[in-house]
Amino acid sequence: MGLLDGKSILVTGILTDASLAFHIAQRAQLEGATVIVSGFGRGLSLTKRVIRKLPVEPALIEIDVTDELQLGAAAEAVAALTPKLDGLVHAIGFAPEACLGSGMLTASAQDVATAFTISTYSLAALCRTFLPLLEASPSASVVGLDFDATVAWPLYDWMGVAKAGLESLTRYLARDLGPQGIRVNLVAAGPIRTMAAKSIPGFATFEDTWAAGAPLGWDVNDATPVASAAVALLSDLFSATTGEILHVDGGIHALGAISPQS
Repeated sequence: MGLLDGKSILVTGILTDASLAFHIAQRAQLEGATVIVSGFGRGLSLTKRVIRKLPVEPALIEIDVTDELQLGAAAEAVAALTPKLDGLVHAIGFAPEACLGSGMLTASAQDVATAFTISTYSLAALCRTFLPLLEASPSASVVGLDFDATVAWPLYDWMGVAKAGLESLTRYLARDLGPQGIRVNLVAAGPIRTMAAKSIPGFATFEDTWAAGAPLGWDVNDATPVASAAVALLSDLFSATTGEILHVDGGIHALGAISPQS
């Protein structure tokens, strides 16, 4: 038996086979889940091609988290595929170029609002959109992807602020959705070489130093530990855990002042 036998899981944010979301969807299928995936806009064609590499090609729907009408259509599309959602994976993030690598005084309010809407508020938007399907599950779990926001990382700038907002939002959603039996947690992953990571100026500095600084070491090319943690949170193993941030970073978050700059 797999950890996710009989469960229906919606995984957002797959763009390439290097995406953390791709690896989560792959592991979820291997653990017995029926997976539905989403893409968006011009990237939808990329998503359609890459999901053919999964063990079972899943149903693909479009989700634009900035468009309420489109979110409503997405809810109908998923409801046509399954009577319940046992899991929802939030792997959505974006920040305009000015928000990364330029310090905190360059980006406009509009740039920051875009980063916040897509990277932070979208978690609440997805929970609201799919709430009826999540409520229909006897043990629903929402899992988001995070990058530890308790410190100020080099170059991460306004995306770091957006992630701090995501961490706070997770706690409030855990409060609001707990009475319906819905868990909301985050996986704070170490740096993995994905397309999203490549958009961060100077990402190579993280690659070179994270493995040396992490007590357990770290492989920027191996998404397996992150996918395994996400699947564990989607399963019933963490049935009494919500509002939590599970660090999967080789232990570097535990070292206080030591950072990838060291």
